[in-house]
Amino acid sequence: MDERLPDSEYVPHENLICHVADRPGHDRRYAMNITKIAIGLGWKPKESLDSGLRKTVDWYLDHPAWVEDIFLRENYQTWMDKNYVNRSERI
Repeated sequence: MDERLPDSEYVPHENLICHVADRPGHDRRYAMNITKIAIGLGWKPKESLDSGLRKTVDWYLDHPAWVEDIFLRENYQTWMDKNYVNRSERI
């Protein structure tokens, strides 16, 4: 975000991160191994994690009206309140 929006009032954007306690049953580790599908089907990803994340961030920044529409939906606000705003545990 700092690269894409260097003049943002929120630089450094990492300061916007608020860590919360894991929800019950949350996986502690995600590990993917694409060896089997790569060998069996000859498949490989078109994007690296870095390029995919950059494209995702760019899409959201390039579509502010879509993002604003989501923010204004009542069910989104309810979900955010339940899962983030009103969480009693923060780390």
